[in-house]
Formats: sequence, C-alpha cells, structure tokens
Amino acid sequence: MPNALFYGDNLAVLRERVADESVDLVYLDPPFNSNASYNVLFREKTGEESPAQIRAFTDTWEWTQETELTFEQDIIGSPAVPSAVKDMISAFRQFIGRNAMMAYLVMMAPRLVELRRVLKPTGSIYLHCDPTASHYLKLLMDTVFGNRNFRNEIVWQRTPSKGLMTRRLPSNHDVIIGFQKTDAATWNVGSAFVPYDERALDPKTAAKYSHRDSDGRRYQLDNLINPNRDRPNLTYEFLGVTRVWRWTKERMQAAYDAGLVVQPRPGAVPRLKRYLDEQRGRPLGDIWTDIPPLNSQAKERLDYPTQKPEALLERIIRISSNEDDLLLDPFCGCGTAMAAAHKLGRQWLGIDITHLSVALMKNRLNTAFGLEAGRDYDVIGEPQDEGSARALWEQDPYQFQFWAVSLLEAQPFSGQRAAEQRRGADRGVDGMLYFIDGPRRTP
Repeated sequence: MPNALFYGDNLAVLRERVADESVDLVYLDPPFNSNASYNVLFREKTGEESPAQIRAFTDTWEWTQETELTFEQDIIGSPAVPSAVKDMISAFRQFIGRNAMMAYLVMMAPRLVELRRVLKPTGSIYLHCDPTASHYLKLLMDTVFGNRNFRNEIVWQRTPSKGLMTRRLPSNHDVIIGFQKTDAATWNVGSAFVPYDERALDPKTAAKYSHRDSDGRRYQLDNLINPNRDRPNLTYEFLGVTRVWRWTKERMQAAYDAGLVVQPRPGAVPRLKRYLDEQRGRPLGDIWTDIPPLNSQAKERLDYPTQKPEALLERIIRISSNEDDLLLDPFCGCGTAMAAAHKLGRQWLGIDITHLSVALMKNRLNTAFGLEAGRDYDVIGEPQDEGSARALWEQDPYQFQFWAVSLLEAQPFSGQRAAEQRRGADRGVDGMLYFIDGPRRTP
C-alpha cells in the first residue's frame, strides 16, 4: 500500500481500507481531556470563546444516545469484537457509569480491536495518553492484545514541574503504553540506547571513562582475562604475563600493534582500551526526560494544540520498525508520526476525521519533504467534484474552509496564530499563502 492520508472516521477506514496483518507499527495519540476548553483553537480579543470557534480538536466526551448505540452495535453486537472485550467494556460500564470516560472507552474499544487485526505478527503498538485515562486504557489493551504481550509503560516528561499546587503535585508527564502482537515483534536493541554526550556525562560514566588519548578521546581500561579458566588454547604468555585470555594470541598481538592493548606498567596485566565514542550509549529506561516538548520557537511547531516533538516519534519508530516498514497513525492530527516515518525511510498511513488535520499534514509534507498529494502519496476521502464539495460545505463550512485552503497549498490557521489575526467580514482569516518575489530585472 502506498503512503496515504485518509479523511474520515478511522473505524470505518480501518475496516474498509486496511488489510489484515498489513501494518508493522501503530502509534496513536487519541484525544481525551476532561477540560472542556482544552483545545479551543481561538478566542476573541476579550479572551472569551468565540461563538464560531472551530471544534475540530475538542476533547470532551459525553454519554449520549449515539454513544449508547455505538456500545450496542459496535461492541456488544459486533462479531468482530472478542467476547473478552465485550465483558471488559460491560464491566467498565457497570463500574464507571455512563459518563465522559465511559464514552471515551466505548469509542476506543472497537478501534483497538481493528488495530490488532491489521498488525503483523512482528508488529507493535504504542498508545500515547495522559494519566487521566491511562489506567483504563491499559486494562482495555490487556484484554485486546493479551497481558502477556504488554511490554512497557513509558513515562514521558512533557514539561518541567511548574507552579505551586496547593492540593496535589503538578501533572507534567504523559504515558505511552507499548504492546507487541507476538514475541516475534521487531525490536532493534541497538536503537534502545541514547548516545553519550561528553559535555554532560553522569558522574559514574565520567569516572569510568577517565582516561584520555593524546587526541582527547575518552577511554577506560577493560579486562582481557577469560572468565572460563579451562581454555588451554587461550592460555599463553603475553608481555611477560601468562593468563587465560579472551582472545587468541594473533588477535591480541594485532590489537597491541594497533595501540588498543596497553600494559599500565611493566609486569602488570595488559588491558584493553575501550573508547567511550565507540559504545552504544546509555541504555534507555521507561522514564524519558531527555526529549523536551516543542517550544514556541521550534521549527517544526505548527500551533497544533496536542503536537508532539518529532524526536519522540523517531525514537519509537527506530526501536520497533525497520526501513520500508509501514507505520499507521489512526488519530494523526498534524502528522508528526508521518513526518518522522518519512524521514526515517518508512511507509505510512494517516487517518483523521478533520479536514484541518489533513490540510496541515499536506502542507507539512510539502514544506519538509517536497511531497505533493496525488503524486507522492494518496489523499482519500476529500471532495473530488462540485457535488461532493457542496456536500462538505453543507455538512460543515469550517471543514470546507480547511479543504479549500489546502487546494491553494496555503497554511490553514489554527492555534494562537488565529487569535492574532484581525477579523474580517467573514469572522476570520482562513489561511496564509506566502509569496517570494523574484529578483528585480534591470531594463
């Protein structure tokens, strides 16, 4: 399947357009936040919510008749949903009640079932969420993917601790729940290390690699003695010292000639020079504090309310996929997962239910990589003729606006930049298109 962006409900897209066991890696950051104004895209100059505000990113969930219908049809009445998942969701409903959290879990359950279906046996899934919902989602994923396939609950420090909380500690982290479909899942152990930064070594590493060559390279003197004492073929004398060595005498001599084996003093046991810059780095744990959030000056920043840094996605992609593997993000937002996947030579599929997201992704892919929709990747679900365009306008004028702006390869407005624009007769600027004048010709 070629790279593609889908506009539409990801449940329908997954069921109708994504084949069984065709995806190598799934990353999803499904929206949820109990704050009703968490993702207000713009406000009036007074600070009040605009009566015409775009609710493309609203993270507020309610239990409605539609939610009840989804519960009955897409979960309880669906033959595609395993009985264990039906039992878990029913138990959640009895325990949690009919509220926003339950509506969210009803939305998530059938989608997680479909994501398991499309994952290859060598595939992995990473679900990004906040502590508000992570414990419920972990239980749900245990049921869908099997608790034996749980691998990690990664804590990403989203922001430094700030503010003085009077009744609780600040909440400054997100949770990323990782599952593998089977034990055969791709795992690139070499990517699960963070390269050492010699300017900021921890005290233990600095003490361990305390020696320096004439060119300034840090190294430690490591052991060359074989732990197995019963190795007659590796027992010999070298530099006046007889031991059971790790290497053959020929290899030892070659390393000595290359300056990698040194004798600290006459009669001392020879040691191996192990250079810091040749090591894999510091092994990753499940608490990630070294990837900062996007600041206001970041080049990749798009003013998308829930945008994540590319470095975070790149780490996940490197660990759990290989070049040419297929990544799927069913809640792709502004396309960080697709941008990171493309940069690392992976294929990608993105799904989102708003034309604003699709327009942002098209602009991002063009700006970062020079990719054009229809030439370098497919866009599926957008209007293709006047009739479908008119239908989109009648359904949602704002979604029509986002789609129309993207046709001009302009940047649709969202986030703070929308609030900074002077409003015209149409209550706002739809987007911005930048022109660069060519050099002035001399007559």
